[in-house]
Amino acid sequence: MSRRSDHTREELAELIVAEGHSLLSEVGFAKFSAREVAKRIGYSVGTLYNVFGNYDGLILAINGRTLDLWRAALVAKLDGASEATPMARLEQAVAVYFDFAASHRHAWASLYDFRLPSDVALPAFYADKLAAVIDILINEVTAALPAKRKAEGPELARSVFALVHGHCFFALNGTFDLLGETDPLGAAIARTREVIAGIPGMAAPA
Repeated sequence: MSRRSDHTREELAELIVAEGHSLLSEVGFAKFSAREVAKRIGYSVGTLYNVFGNYDGLILAINGRTLDLWRAALVAKLDGASEATPMARLEQAVAVYFDFAASHRHAWASLYDFRLPSDVALPAFYADKLAAVIDILINEVTAALPAKRKAEGPELARSVFALVHGHCFFALNGTFDLLGETDPLGAAIARTREVIAGIPGMAAPA
C-alpha cells in the first residue's frame, strides 16, 4: 500500500482523480464511493477530503477530468476536419457528443447527475473547463450561421446543445427504441441543421 510520504500533494491529487474517474466509469454516480477510492489507492477518506476539501470538491475534480476528455475528443475530431464546411464540422461535433457519451457513459452522466447546492458557486477551475467545451460548440455554431445571423451564435449554441443532449440521452436510456427512432444521431443532426437554417420554432426561446 502507498504511504503518505510516497506522493507530493500534486501527485496525490492526480492519483485520486485518476482512480476516482476509473471507479466512477465502472459503477456510475449513484454507486460511487469516496471510501472505495481511498481503499484502492491505500489512503484514508480524510486524505481525499484534505486534498479536495470535501466530497463535492472530489466529484468536481473527477467530473473536470471528464470535461477534459470530452474537449480533447472534440479538438481531435475538429482538427481532422479543418477542410470541411462549417456545417460538416458542426455535424462532426454532434457525432463526437454521441460517441463520447456512449464510450464514457457513467462519467458522462455524472456531469448532469451531480449538483452543487444552489447557494454554492461553481469553482473557477470547473467553470473554465466547462467553458472550454461550450466555447467550441459556440464557435462551430457561429461559423455555420450566415453572416447576418452570427450574433445569434451563443444563444443558438445553447439550443443545439439541449437538443443534441436530449437525443443522446433518449438513445442511451432506450426511450428512442420505444418511440421507434432508429437513427438518433441522424435525427439530432437533422434538427441541428434546422436550427442553423432558421426554421421557425426550432430555436429555443431566450
